[in-house]
Amino acid sequence: MRRAETWSELRLCPSPEVSVAVSPQVSVLSLLVDAVAARRRGLPERWRRRIRESVGAEGRQACRPLGAPGHSVAPDTIVPLPPVADASVESQIAWLLDMRPDALLDDMEQAYGPERVPEHWRGAAERPRRWLNGYASAVSDVWSAIRPLWERAQPLLDREVERVGTAVVRGALDALLGTLSERIRYAEGSLLMSDQEPARYDLGRRRLVLVPMVSGPDATILNLDLPDYVWIAYPLPRADALWLGADPARRGTDELASMLGPARAGLLSSLVRPATMGQLATLAGTVPSAITYHCDRLEAAGLICRERRGREVWILRTRRGHEIIDLFSR
Repeated sequence: MRRAETWSELRLCPSPEVSVAVSPQVSVLSLLVDAVAARRRGLPERWRRRIRESVGAEGRQACRPLGAPGHSVAPDTIVPLPPVADASVESQIAWLLDMRPDALLDDMEQAYGPERVPEHWRGAAERPRRWLNGYASAVSDVWSAIRPLWERAQPLLDREVERVGTAVVRGALDALLGTLSERIRYAEGSLLMSDQEPARYDLGRRRLVLVPMVSGPDATILNLDLPDYVWIAYPLPRADALWLGADPARRGTDELASMLGPARAGLLSSLVRPATMGQLATLAGTVPSAITYHCDRLEAAGLICRERRGREVWILRTRRGHEIIDLFSR
């Protein structure tokens, strides 16, 4: 029987401060969890095998706690330098190797409370220096395997930074947050995130940091209880084209069609300028009556509006409709 999905909730303030960070370490962690810790998040099998085989025995052992079934809470040490500013993977590895063993134990106590650490982390608690060295080795091995891919992803990462910035400036944050991942939902001022250990949080005056990852399409990583900011890592849009060798340019069109349906996505995309029902029908190769239903649905979603000009009714994209097209065209 499939386990029912559970969700953590992050309640947002009316105008949250939002930034985007490009952190290769978070992508490395996601790939470790998927390929080495065997918590599958959609990584293509060819790359899963390549990444798994790149990691030595000590690294694989250190990664085992990250894949424990039914658990999502982990010590902050798995991302030693928080992804709120640029930090190289090499600096993350150096931080792990320089960390005092008792600092890892303090981190575990903060994550799990003063009670005994969970069974799956007990080995690390008993031999913290060995775990830190093994985990640093795993991070290094995976980074060596995927660094060329990360470099090829730079144009997509740049576009995602622009996409987030555009959404924030144009007041389209709600539209943006609804497109991050199938495992993240936006509804009535809250982000709902699929989580095996669900909890409720309030953003308050903290900053929300979005971290796009080169990862499997089902991967998310969250840290929602830091004092000054929260960060949410999600799959980089169109990154699957990097794994599969496809053209990323088609992904925006495909994603819009997945959200709206192919017919309505085509109609919304075609409204570069206002058009009549007859003109839309001609573009779609059908009759006006066949367009009415889809226009009704787009209007109900606030993506188009109707405007009478003499005897004709013209269809126009609303501001929200323009924002949706812009979000999926970057």
